[in-house]
Amino acid sequence: MANIPNYPTGYESEYIDNPRDAAIKWFRESNYGLFLHYGLYSLLGRHEWVQLREKIPVAEYAKLSDQFTAEGFDAETIARTAMACEFRYINLTTRHHDSFCLLDTAETAFNSVNAPCGRDLVKELAEACDPRGLELSLYYSHGTDWKHLHAPNNDWGGRARPEYDPPEPTYATRGDHDLQIYLDFCTAQVTKLLENYGPVAAIWLDGLAVPASGDKDRFRCQELYDYIHAKQPQVLVSYKQGLLGTEDFQAPEHKAIEAMGKPMEICAAMCPGPEGKSVSWGYLETG
Repeated sequence: MANIPNYPTGYESEYIDNPRDAAIKWFRESNYGLFLHYGLYSLLGRHEWVQLREKIPVAEYAKLSDQFTAEGFDAETIARTAMACEFRYINLTTRHHDSFCLLDTAETAFNSVNAPCGRDLVKELAEACDPRGLELSLYYSHGTDWKHLHAPNNDWGGRARPEYDPPEPTYATRGDHDLQIYLDFCTAQVTKLLENYGPVAAIWLDGLAVPASGDKDRFRCQELYDYIHAKQPQVLVSYKQGLLGTEDFQAPEHKAIEAMGKPMEICAAMCPGPEGKSVSWGYLETG
């Protein structure tokens, strides 16, 4: 019993027989979770897609990390509030599309530990959730990255990158672009999420460029899913609304979609976006 995470109380026997089945059963019955979008974009108070929407140059946006103190991020308060509101789990954006990481990672210096914050915020939240039996789900932007040289470009389809004019000089293009370098970067970071923060309930993958590319095989997503399950058998894997059909649950925005026979988490924001164009998932200054 010692290796069973704290959150599946009442599912211990199922967990011993099949950790993932126990986790799916727990997830189906949880009903209510807290999704936290937090990062450099929080400093601007406009939208977590502000870099793309306002075409903020990569170098200019990166300077926000010099102001990132996270003095208002109190994991204990977050966890206590979640419990008081009867949330059953918390999902944190460990790395959103801007590529800024809230974890201690050697793969990039663009992270909260190297910012004035000087803290691993994922670790703090994991330590606050675990003793309370709160599930910790970790969001990770996989298919979209606005900073990494070898992440998908706009020629993959969709809005994979901001439409800079002139083009962003640091982005690798054409023959210089090597997707495998980016995929190795992502796998290394997902490995840290699975190794450094105790038992994780879910890895919540996101990224516009993967489905928009129409060539899912190049992203080797099933290989990543299998790797995650091998590292932690109880971990549930989601890729937003569903990418391959082999995910453990679907996570569409705002409303239900055609089901794949999987549990469905419907994500809804608590505040409207600027000018009513869309919702904002993170901190939004309303003036």
